Amino acid sequence: MSHAILDLIQQVMSSPWLYAALFALALLDGFFPIVPAETSVITAAVFAATGETNLALVIVVAALGAFAGDHISYLIGSKSAGRLRDKKAFVWARGALAERGGLVLVVARYIPGGRTATTLTMGAVRYPLRSFTFFDAIAASSWAVYSGLIGFFGGMAFENDPIKGLLLGLGIALSITALVEIMRWARKRRAIQASPERLPVDTSV
Repeated sequence: MSHAILDLIQQVMSSPWLYAALFALALLDGFFPIVPAETSVITAAVFAATGETNLALVIVVAALGAFAGDHISYLIGSKSAGRLRDKKAFVWARGALAERGGLVLVVARYIPGGRTATTLTMGAVRYPLRSFTFFDAIAASSWAVYSGLIGFFGGMAFENDPIKGLLLGLGIALSITALVEIMRWARKRRAIQASPERLPVDTSV
């Protein structure tokens, strides 16, 4: 079974359409977050360790696709501001944007669902497009490098068994995501605990 899966993956990795597919998946992930863009980039990078794909090209097309997808999401947000204002993700992203500015876009790219909520929100609140483009270039590029290197080092660790390399790469990515979520949860909990309790209002005359 594992050999059949490996053969299928290798056929996909050797396809001349691979890089176009990576670009398309990264683009769609910008506004349709259930698309497995990160998994696809990590997988392609695993096989770069065996020479079947080009790591630099994997990273470049992933970054360009993510950059384009985020701008589409920004545009959707700018056209749908009224329908987004009451959504929980919109409220979270708006608060984070007010607190950290454009840097939240870089951080949100590593949070499941966060990247889409943030790009939509930045469009909805009319965040300056020039600044959005600047921070998104950093976000998309760093995400592509991060995903590509995780896959590549996973492939290097198990050069003769790409499936294990892929599992290692995905495991590292999931672990980092879980760590980020735990840190966010702990930070939010500390902020709640540190906030002063509301004093009762004296209504006596």
